[in-house]
Amino acid sequence: MSDRKICRIVVFQQNGSGELKIAGIEAFGKGIEIAKVFDLPSGLPEVIDEPEEYMNKDFEGDLVLNFLRHPDLSEYLVKICRDKGIPVVASGQRIPGAVCPFTCCGLGRKAGLGAYGNQFGLPEYEVRIEEGIIKEIRVKRGASCGATWQTAGKVLGLKVEDALETIGREVQYLCMADPSSFDPISGKSAVHYAGDVHAAALKRAVGKLTPRE
Repeated sequence: MSDRKICRIVVFQQNGSGELKIAGIEAFGKGIEIAKVFDLPSGLPEVIDEPEEYMNKDFEGDLVLNFLRHPDLSEYLVKICRDKGIPVVASGQRIPGAVCPFTCCGLGRKAGLGAYGNQFGLPEYEVRIEEGIIKEIRVKRGASCGATWQTAGKVLGLKVEDALETIGREVQYLCMADPSSFDPISGKSAVHYAGDVHAAALKRAVGKLTPRE
């Protein structure tokens, strides 16, 4: 990563596949600039032997977000970025050399991802509770699609046990992950996984307020 205060992100997508994430980053991110967006068409050949015919190598940035759906193009993009020294985040994919969380809200804190990695990934909350009711909630880190921020207000005024169920359900309503993909460890679909990680994050935030006996 460079020493610039602004984290410059380059996005590769197909037929607008990253637009929701771009909108979330622009709405809720700070110190981040979407420097370039390359939008490739869908309906490409099933096997691409010469991906360089489709890929533009003329880009620079601090981080690449890979929303390409074609495995040959995704693998080629990672090779390009490796030569340029640019890290790649490819949520929901399995590409050697890239950071590949199961969902955008499954990205753990990793060195080298700059302002993006600090603000987006596994959700983190701060809460204030009075008499078992959630009175305030602040998102410290969340999904790049914006669902973490968009659903936080849904739990205000709820009992903690109701809030844990509500936050997971509300996130699932907004989640745009492929419901047919499954986490190999939990066996859950991407949509259910997203709901679970948000519920777990809220539970952690509540737990931090509970005195240890």
